[in-house]
Amino acid sequence: MSLLSVNNIEVIYDHVILVLKGVSLEVPEGRIVALLGANGAGKTTTLKAISNLLQAERGDVTKGSIEYRGDRVDQLTPNDLVRRGVIQVMEGRHCFAHLTIEENLLTGAYTRGLSRAQTRDELEKIYAYFPRLKTRRKSQAGYTSGGEQQMCAIGRAMMAKPAMILLDEPSMGLAPQIVEEIFEIVRDLNSREKVSFLLAEQNTMVALRYADYGYILENGRVVMDGDAESLRTNEDVKEFYLGVAANDADGAGRKSFRDVKSYRRRKRWLA
Repeated sequence: MSLLSVNNIEVIYDHVILVLKGVSLEVPEGRIVALLGANGAGKTTTLKAISNLLQAERGDVTKGSIEYRGDRVDQLTPNDLVRRGVIQVMEGRHCFAHLTIEENLLTGAYTRGLSRAQTRDELEKIYAYFPRLKTRRKSQAGYTSGGEQQMCAIGRAMMAKPAMILLDEPSMGLAPQIVEEIFEIVRDLNSREKVSFLLAEQNTMVALRYADYGYILENGRVVMDGDAESLRTNEDVKEFYLGVAANDADGAGRKSFRDVKSYRRRKRWLA
């Protein structure tokens, strides 16, 4: 069953700039879906279209529809979507820098009207997934590491008890070891708490190791989609995103992004 369905949407900024061109995707309930592509491909715009945050940036969904649990939601406010269980974790780890880690987490539960005992139980559950946050709970978020801020942003989203999290560039600016730790936590939240994830990510290979399904965006269009394993082993994907030629297993065939004939590949994918 599809929890989220994006149907052939177009997005225009300032009534002039066409950014998304007929993007369609689905997120089944209880799954992790990766939205992949280079910087500027349209990943963040897609997430903001779903969470209805475009108007703050003078953007509009001009065609198509977005459905959540079978209902049209593209005209709802972001607040309405949060109450329905759709939370976006923004690119860049937008924590409240002047608040402590624990105060940041508590803001996530604001819409739920929990008692003190329930709030304490929810905090302990988050700390169980993010033990680093428990040790830093009294520290100002602005003075914690990038990885801890990313964990705080995800933990704050979880405090709202979402059914779906839109996760934008969780690996950006983080060390590989921290990236792996965060993706492991995402997989745990998906399997134990049954939270569905749509994650936008430039780190294609890491995302496809944890996702169930993937969509690749190029210049505002979906140029390829499929289950994560088939995309991971696809030679076009490997060469375009890693610069590794299929005929050279020892790495001598590596190319830069500039060397890859991207137009030929896009044309083949769109055919």
